[in-house]
Amino acid sequence: MRTGEKLPSIAVIGAQWGDEGKGKITDFEAGRADMVVRYQGGSNAGHTIKVGEEVFALHILPSGIVRPGVINVIGNGVIVDLISLDKEIADVQDRGRSVDGLRISDRANIILNWHRLLDGAEERLRGKKGVGTTGKGIGPCYSDKIARNGIRMGDLLDAELLEERLDTVMPMKLKTMEMLEVRLAQTRDELLSELLAYGKKYGRYITDTSVLVNDALDHGKNVLFEGAQGTMLDIDHGTYPFVTSSNCVAGAICTGAGVGPKRVDEIMGILKAYTTRVGAGPFPTELNDATGELLMNVGGEFGTTTGRPRRCGWLDLLIVEHAARLNGLTQFAVTKLDVLNDMKKLKVATAYEIDGKHMEHFPGNFMMLERAVPVYEELDGWQGWKAGETMEIVRGGYDALPKEMRHYIGYIEKRSKVPVKIVSIGKGREETIRR
Repeated sequence: MRTGEKLPSIAVIGAQWGDEGKGKITDFEAGRADMVVRYQGGSNAGHTIKVGEEVFALHILPSGIVRPGVINVIGNGVIVDLISLDKEIADVQDRGRSVDGLRISDRANIILNWHRLLDGAEERLRGKKGVGTTGKGIGPCYSDKIARNGIRMGDLLDAELLEERLDTVMPMKLKTMEMLEVRLAQTRDELLSELLAYGKKYGRYITDTSVLVNDALDHGKNVLFEGAQGTMLDIDHGTYPFVTSSNCVAGAICTGAGVGPKRVDEIMGILKAYTTRVGAGPFPTELNDATGELLMNVGGEFGTTTGRPRRCGWLDLLIVEHAARLNGLTQFAVTKLDVLNDMKKLKVATAYEIDGKHMEHFPGNFMMLERAVPVYEELDGWQGWKAGETMEIVRGGYDALPKEMRHYIGYIEKRSKVPVKIVSIGKGREETIRR
């Protein structure tokens, strides 16, 4: 055990539309972890970690990969983009860090070239009604997984099995691509050779990770479960159909990591101090004005994966309640409070008015959401606090924060009934306060 301290197993969950700062908080918590387990999503996720002057933009590797001595697990609920995995491993190694602690589930499905082609073709057919896909093949890969047409990491270690899977699946995919007028620039034999080469390259990392994770828990190891995206992008509970193709909520830990429900002790929601989302879909508190532009520029709100500008708006307590309830959150980490430094007044949405009705819970109908008018409460900001004072405040602890910031945090706690245990006031590991 890394610290000699028995800590509860903990899950880190995005409480909004992703991009809440999960990478930083996972990295921060990984300082006390023996194992970090990624349990869903794919390379469409982006986790940014700042270590000193170094910045790591991770998409598929777990956020604990930059911590020496931590076992990093890609669980069976993740879909693996082998090209992205190659690039990230090379980047981490080029910067003098080891990936010897990486483990990949033999049951994790693989993104193939036809998934990328079909993803782009389907989004083009949607036209103006596109859902904002990244085009990385995530949806088609998850579709194949559910339809039992997937290729899995373990298949790459068995040539006979892989041939059987390709001979079963590939004819169907070629027919579908023909109908959508896209062409695969690979023969069956070329694809087979490529996948077998990946099997040789990554064979030492591929294993039954459910056994690995449960053994770690049985032996009292500190295990951190890491999600991708956020609650509002969950395929069941998000702003459907403007969502990702997997379950982002805490319940997905069981299926995506192969553990029982009682094995997760604490569930931490990562909550940005304001709200952002990337791509299409309803966003009731969005600010299409100078304030929204200020949040985007000061907060550096550009997608880690796509580079697209993030849409920005005020904090939405209906989303906060939605995330707390669905995930059974036991605590929050509030991030990017420093982005609000120049705000004299802050607004927080406490309800919606939709077609003359007052609503305090997040509805599932996206057309209703497009008509939603937020009901705001106004709070005092902490205008005048300078970023240069960050480390002095961190050394002073929570009570050294500006009183208006502490009131804002307390307001979130009171309305959500979830305590805030971590406060982030900067990008670096050290710019973080644990209460």
